[in-house]
Amino acid sequence: MGFFGLTSSPEEKRKEEVRTGARAPDRTERKQCWDARDGFYQCLDKNNVIDSLSGEGKKIAEKQCATEHKEFEANCASAWVTYFKRYRVADHKKKETLARLEKEGANRVAVEGPGDMPGSKKI
Repeated sequence: MGFFGLTSSPEEKRKEEVRTGARAPDRTERKQCWDARDGFYQCLDKNNVIDSLSGEGKKIAEKQCATEHKEFEANCASAWVTYFKRYRVADHKKKETLARLEKEGANRVAVEGPGDMPGSKKI
């Protein structure tokens, strides 16, 4: 960004507005964000990091995935960056829980709506 925003191009201004959440991203900008996210995730996977928000995972991510992280933050709204990082942790925990339950012999039950729950009445 230019000196006090006076010399920035319209593209740079729009990108900053998208990043701060002042403007919704268009289809191309969303694709750029998802591609940057995927690149960051690949780096985290390569370094066996699930949680890049705290603890040892954050330290490793900052050191080993700095380039990918910078690209991720530059191409995504800051709220999206936080969301995707939290989602990665939650999704990993969900998969671990499902694997543990399956190992313990739990059965999968497909639930499609409120009327499909045991003991509920169809609406």
